[in-house]
Amino acid sequence: MRVEIWSDIACPWCYVGKARFEKALAAFPHRDQVEVVHRSFELDPGRAEGDVQPVITMLSRKYGLSEEQARAGEDNLGAQAAAEGLAYRTRGRDHGNTFDLHRLLHLAKEHGRQDELVQILYRANFAEERSLFTEGDDRLVELAVEAGLDADAVRAVLADPAAYADEVRADEREAAELGANGVPFFVLDRRYGVSGAQPAEVFAQALTQAWGERSPLTLLDQGDGDACGPDGCAVPQH
Repeated sequence: MRVEIWSDIACPWCYVGKARFEKALAAFPHRDQVEVVHRSFELDPGRAEGDVQPVITMLSRKYGLSEEQARAGEDNLGAQAAAEGLAYRTRGRDHGNTFDLHRLLHLAKEHGRQDELVQILYRANFAEERSLFTEGDDRLVELAVEAGLDADAVRAVLADPAAYADEVRADEREAAELGANGVPFFVLDRRYGVSGAQPAEVFAQALTQAWGERSPLTLLDQGDGDACGPDGCAVPQH
């Protein structure tokens, strides 16, 4: 079974939702047969590269909040994260364009290191003092290498704005087609969708339901066609 997760590294509920989903997946009896794929979704696609703001300022301006309200929201998110065992800096974080991060996640997918890079980027964005957005390519290369990627390959992607850009845009178009207007958005076997950072119990129920309702394979031809199997291949008899 495949689970696709549309998310953005700048999304705190994606950070929390991933932890809740993984808690449910860890207890799922068929977890070894579940493939998890991360898909791209930018919360702020119109933000120019290099336009970096403090998170509190961004929240205040984007949602019309007072700074006190924005700080209270961050405190609530910090508490939600802590309940899942996640570190979360409620003050001093910044916000910027995440397109390059998504491009690197597609590189990581090709090398089987996508989940590692997602988690490292979340940690860097929400728990560490160093910024993802103001230290240039060196910071991103450092984090990608930690996830198991080759430094030269990462630098080559960052130096070429077209690298994996189509893949990011394709994910975003697909999210729109599936009706996702926010993240995190979880799609199980292209049959069921779960929106938001739901409790682990909801994810557990969704996994169980999706697994139980998988459609069995329908054979269109019940004839005696020749085939190969564990005991060898059918040999034509003359």
